[in-house]
Amino acid sequence: MSATISVRDLHKTYRTGKIETHVLRGLNLEIERGEMVAVMGPSGCGKTTLLNCLSGLDEFDSGEILIEGTSLKNMSDRQRTTYRAERMGFVFQFYNLLPILSAVENTELPLLVSGVKPKEARRRALEWLELVGLQDKANHRPAELSGGQRQRVTIARALVNSPAIVWADEPTGDLDSETADSIMALLRRLNEEMQQTFVIVTHDPRIGQMCHRIIHMRDGQIADIETVEPVVDNLIPAGVY
Repeated sequence: MSATISVRDLHKTYRTGKIETHVLRGLNLEIERGEMVAVMGPSGCGKTTLLNCLSGLDEFDSGEILIEGTSLKNMSDRQRTTYRAERMGFVFQFYNLLPILSAVENTELPLLVSGVKPKEARRRALEWLELVGLQDKANHRPAELSGGQRQRVTIARALVNSPAIVWADEPTGDLDSETADSIMALLRRLNEEMQQTFVIVTHDPRIGQMCHRIIHMRDGQIADIETVEPVVDNLIPAGVY
């Protein structure tokens, strides 16, 4: 395997007036292609800031981030935006689905933005909704879906453009434990089948135990990196909830 994500001496400071908050303090990290990695730690330790810097959503003060061998620092804003659209997928806690669009319309949106022809975008979106177990909900709007179903649409949307990396920020934080298990089982299956790299920010130690490694953060630094044998045998098979 080769490193998909390389981080060297990463620093990030937030400034509010005269107050400076050092959020990331010299992080070094490598994540290999096809890994599913959890980032864990107490609130305020820098987990989400790290994810935002790695994905190019946020600037950083110093250090180096290489994504698939390319330096984020050397990309223009437009290049970063294009790279995110073509090579990255995002799954958030609160879905971020457009309420006026159906499940299939939400799913195909990244493809249409990237210039894929509507007929092909619709075909691929329907294919992904079938993969996440929602083929019969394709024409339903988010308000007509359960929390677990909405998160499945979010996952389909994140993966429809076959990204190299999927970033997930508390993807099960708004779900009950049974539905959360189902979502994680789905992510694990997709990770194994597609060999995409998943970086998941979570407070839930059970989610961490379903990943390959856990990056434990504290006070803006990596306190420990734990290798785990993913616990997936007791997960509920992917289905509709």
